Amino acid sequence: MAEKKPKPKIKKEAVPIPKQPPEERIKNFNEVALGYTEEQALEEANRCLQCPKPQCIQGCPVGIDIKSFIALLRERKYEEAIRKIKEKNSLPAVCGRVCPQENQCQKYCVL
Repeated sequence: MAEKKPKPKIKKEAVPIPKQPPEERIKNFNEVALGYTEEQALEEANRCLQCPKPQCIQGCPVGIDIKSFIALLRERKYEEAIRKIKEKNSLPAVCGRVCPQENQCQKYCVL
């Protein structure tokens, strides 16, 4: 079966993930990506169009229900959002560090 091609993108700027500055990075082995604050996470979640047929899920190798996960984040139901991810992925923190999301789910997102 032929791979589905991504749809054209709608321009809606992503919230940049805060990162440790290079001058600090060279002195430690801490994570580079610092993660979002609650406010930033909600802003990023609110970018989602909640597509009727979300292509991002097809791009996820584990098949996480990304649309539902983001909807739960928008409602500030963080524990439920974590459970939604864990329905398909028992090691989300590990996968979150190594997943090339820009070539998978984000590749198929229309934003």
